[in-house]
Amino acid sequence: MSEDPRRPLTVAISSTALFDLSDSNEIYETQGLEAYRRYQIAQEDTVLERGDGFHLVEKLLNINKITNEHKVEVILLSRNSADTGLRVFNSIREYELNITRAAFCGGQSPYRYINAFHCDLFLSTYGEDVAQALDQNVAAATVFGRFRGHKHQAGDQLKLAFDGDSVLFSDEAEQIFQSEGLEAFAASEDSKAQQPLGGGPFKAFLSALHRLQQEFPEGESPIRTALVTARSAPAHERVIRTLREWDIRLDESLFLGGMDKTEFLRAFEADIFFDDQTGHCERAADHVATGHVPHGVTNR
Repeated sequence: MSEDPRRPLTVAISSTALFDLSDSNEIYETQGLEAYRRYQIAQEDTVLERGDGFHLVEKLLNINKITNEHKVEVILLSRNSADTGLRVFNSIREYELNITRAAFCGGQSPYRYINAFHCDLFLSTYGEDVAQALDQNVAAATVFGRFRGHKHQAGDQLKLAFDGDSVLFSDEAEQIFQSEGLEAFAASEDSKAQQPLGGGPFKAFLSALHRLQQEFPEGESPIRTALVTARSAPAHERVIRTLREWDIRLDESLFLGGMDKTEFLRAFEADIFFDDQTGHCERAADHVATGHVPHGVTNR
């Protein structure tokens, strides 16, 4: 994506990540498309429950209210047809979410519209759509759908937590860890402490967030970011120097040395957490909204 400071931060989300569509999806899986279509039309005026991505979207759009400017854009990208998707837009209206742009793709993947909408981030419950978005160099994650939006974090500040390797950074260090073990990984990172890591799939999105944060006075940003990584000293130094080289600031950095991330994510009060490893995601998904990033050596 272009680093045009005038362009709003743009997040695309599927209807199944924004709302809880588990009941209607079960009808689709067990009874087929026509039964699903009839069900959605019959339930058109029944407001959908919040999904895992709901409060992320709500807090993103609240930034526009705080600033009275168009700083953030949220796009709905859906596999529904416009006919069956009318219930989704009725629910958007009911919740007073300022989402006006959408692509309803009639059963097809909406990934081909991601770059046309200039998206910085794409969230979906469909892993294949996420993988195709990553192939287009757009930050993307598969939302687990277990947290549900009713257990959201209080307050207006949006809090995003990111794993490091294979998410913010390339998987070059992770490859050594996976193939040669922790000792070789630590030795390699120590020897390369002055050499910045390559960018991962979420580098551009983090950069866009950072630019938006910088538009607010010190201590008044409605966005807070955290690195939550299994790295520990001495492997921390390369990360710090990489972010310095990128001229990107994270508000918090947690180097956990292999400890379970879940309690730290709860303490940070993350509105969403992004990680490439399914094990970390599985443990976190019942406690915070979680997005799996199917990128890097652990996902091959």
